[in-house]
Parts: sequence; structure tokens; C-alpha cells
Amino acid sequence: MVWQLRLHGVGNASAVELGSAMATLERDGRPWLTIDCGGEGLTAYLAHYGEAPRALFITHTHLDHVAGFERLFVSSYFDAARRGRVRVYVPATVVPLLHRRVGDYPNALAEGGVNFWDAFQVIPVGDSFWHDGLRLEVFPTRHHWPETAYGLRLRGSVVWTGDTRPIPEVLARFADAEELIAHDCALEGNPSHSGIDDLEREYPPALLDRCLLYHYGNREEGEILAARGYRVAHPGQVVALREPTAMQAEPA
Repeated sequence: MVWQLRLHGVGNASAVELGSAMATLERDGRPWLTIDCGGEGLTAYLAHYGEAPRALFITHTHLDHVAGFERLFVSSYFDAARRGRVRVYVPATVVPLLHRRVGDYPNALAEGGVNFWDAFQVIPVGDSFWHDGLRLEVFPTRHHWPETAYGLRLRGSVVWTGDTRPIPEVLARFADAEELIAHDCALEGNPSHSGIDDLEREYPPALLDRCLLYHYGNREEGEILAARGYRVAHPGQVVALREPTAMQAEPA
């Protein structure tokens, strides 16, 4: 099997020209699992695949990561073949936050009789979950407030940190199988996000060599990061991945 990571957007909340941070794991050229659902990211997804995601993992609920849900609701609810079948994997502590952000509006449709989550199959997850026969791991990150933001690991293939400050002790456990590490990074850090100086201080060179930096502020920032010798993500980019070594489910 051929595994790839397709980057729909790589910017921070203000970097509209870079698109909201969102990516899809592809298997044999087909979308397998999408990470987050930002507005610009969903637009890029639809432009490439021609249909809405069928399986998503949500890292956290800042709007640049979930603002596409209203459009996703409409496309999913009014398609009888998709209604209630779009899988949305959400860390358990994030479920109420996601509901308050995108699902808690009086009458999802003006006609009534419809709940927002009728369009989806919401699956609360803990430290791990199964998707399409493979086990993925979930880990906490340092973003804004405890127990509100999480990263994702497909063992042996890719680690997606989501928005985070440096987490060396976490990656020592969840990125120990030579995975590509897609990591939050801009030129300047702040209390919720990593800057390149933060990563250089906290991470060993061998780990930095595996990092693909995203969630930066503009194209100029990306060029400066690249000039410093780092691998920088670009919107629309497709990155080859190693075949996962994640646990597989026994055939039914």
C-alpha cells in the first residue's frame, strides 16, 4: 500500500493565503482519514477530491480547525448515502467543546426535526481508536488550556501534533518509530504555539530532522524557516509516508 499526507492548508488562524491547518492521510491515492475541518481547508479538500470527507479526527475546537462543520453538515445530511455515516473521531474531553462550538444552535434546520449530529457518526475516543482496521494513538498537547487539544499518531508513519507548544516528553513516547512529525511552528512562539527557537531549545537535532513545519504566519515566514534548514509544509503539498507499523485488527 502507498501512504501519503496531503496538506490542504498550513497556516495559522490569520494566514488565509496559506489555508487553515488541515490534512488528509491517503492510502493508495484515496482519502483515508482527514485531520480537522477548517473553512479554507475544507474548500481545498472539496476542490481536490470533489466530495466531502467521510472520516475525520478533530484535534481541538478553535475555529480555524472546525469552521467547516456547517458546510459539512449540509453536504452530509442532505445526502442519504452519507447521512449519519460520516465518522468524526473526537477526544472525549473535546466532545462538549465541539458541540458548543458547532452543534449547539436552535434547530439545525429552520424546518425543525433535525439534530446537528444526525448528519454524523460521532465517536468519542481516549488514548487510541480503531479506524478501518488500524489502531491510531491520541496524545495531549500544550495548547491554550489542558485537556482541550490533542495530537494523532499512526505508528511508524506519521505524527500530527496539532497546535502545541514543544512537547519533548510526549514525542519521546509517541514519535519513537521514525515517523514524520508534522509540527506546529512559526518564527515567533507565544503561550499557545511553538516558535522555531522553542523547538531548537527543546528538541534534539535528530527529532528536528523528522519535522515538517506548519501553522506559520505567512509565506515569508515559511521561506525564512526553510532558509534555516528546516522542512516547511506548503498548501497542496503531498508527502510520501512510510507504511504504518500500527496494530492491525484481526480479520472478522
